[in-house]
Amino acid sequence: MTDTAPRLVLASASPRRLELLAQLGLVPDEVRPADIDETPRRDEPVRAYARRMAAGKAEAAAREGEVVLAADTVVSAGRRILGKPESPDEAAAFLRLLSGRRHRVGTAVAVAAGGRIALKLVETVVRFRPLRPAEIDAYVTSGEWRGKAGGYGIQGRAAAFAPWLQGSWSGVVGLPLAETAALLAAAGVRA
Repeated sequence: MTDTAPRLVLASASPRRLELLAQLGLVPDEVRPADIDETPRRDEPVRAYARRMAAGKAEAAAREGEVVLAADTVVSAGRRILGKPESPDEAAAFLRLLSGRRHRVGTAVAVAAGGRIALKLVETVVRFRPLRPAEIDAYVTSGEWRGKAGGYGIQGRAAAFAPWLQGSWSGVVGLPLAETAALLAAAGVRA
């Protein structure tokens, strides 16, 4: 009898998550983004929202006999969820809000296997230095904010904005590696 690894599916279209997964030595058998409604519920706490999104994506992509990895990254300033900006003006507004202050980045990771979903939320506190209007304009013009929660990518040009963080750098990028590796290992997926 041979011990075969289960089929791994990444339920995300994020190239960053694919790159981070590769850092664990893993290449998914399939990339199958889950299309779910990502609208926060009225008065929904940030942590609950992140968990609900990750679990919902894993459940939507799950099929029998597969291990499905899903994640959701939520940037929040206080109780306000800063989603993916829909315009350059909204991206600039997010950066002005984050300028000179701390904010939280929570990434929930969900692994669906065998009819069950294992879930882990990793929170990181990030501090942005005060940003000059010209820096915000240049960043927005770069387009790097597109498709990114909070309107920035810490793995890119916005790294210069964040002199300090407490928590998981890879979690801010979109996939906390230590926690992801543990969840996948528990589901029988190892590099």
